[in-house]
Amino acid sequence: MNVRASNDNSLDWPRIRHLLKLGIFAALMVLIGDMLLGWGVHDASKSGMEGFLSMYLHLPDSTIFWSAFLGLIGIPLEALCYFAVYRLIKPYSEKYAHLYRSGILGILAFGGCGVHVPCLACVFFYKYMTNASPDTALEASVRFGLYFLLPGMILFFVFWVVHHIAHITAFAKELTPYPKVCWIFCPAVGMALTMLLKFLPETALRNAITAGWISIGSLWMFAGLLILSGKAETNAGKEA
Repeated sequence: MNVRASNDNSLDWPRIRHLLKLGIFAALMVLIGDMLLGWGVHDASKSGMEGFLSMYLHLPDSTIFWSAFLGLIGIPLEALCYFAVYRLIKPYSEKYAHLYRSGILGILAFGGCGVHVPCLACVFFYKYMTNASPDTALEASVRFGLYFLLPGMILFFVFWVVHHIAHITAFAKELTPYPKVCWIFCPAVGMALTMLLKFLPETALRNAITAGWISIGSLWMFAGLLILSGKAETNAGKEA
């Protein structure tokens, strides 16, 4: 049974649906950028980190640019659209709404500029270092990643965990107008389902889709909550 929403903080369903729809657009934008980056296959003759990075050696510079650009724009837009979920939680629980908002702000700050763009910078760096100095390219690129990518990844992950704890707990405790089973519509579940594709034989398409696992997770969340928003609005009306 859902906890009743406070009377002075009712849900603005048109605004919530608008954010969910915009979130789908943003997630698709990021997914296109991720798939541009991930489209390729690894060199089976190489192992470890060198084998992992081998699929990026033949990416055109224009592809690297557009992948970085789409993520730079799309990821902050995704994060802003997470406020649809914040609006769903806030009338029922100030505590989890504020926790969820903290996660959003961290993703907004570090997702695009702190993780996605530096990731593309590492790919660009490795590609040109391999041409300039094959013997030192891997070592230099790993050091480059440690200095300029890893700090943002750590900070992003901390806020991402906070974001998910608040999301899953609020839905599981029915601190939203949605049924508690709708906790499955969080990005982590969509990400996990996407990574099941890793068990299939390697193809360029498989690698492209799994490269977009985070954006697919967001797409899973936005689409699922939008599809069930009518039922949730009816539940909220009954509580009122």
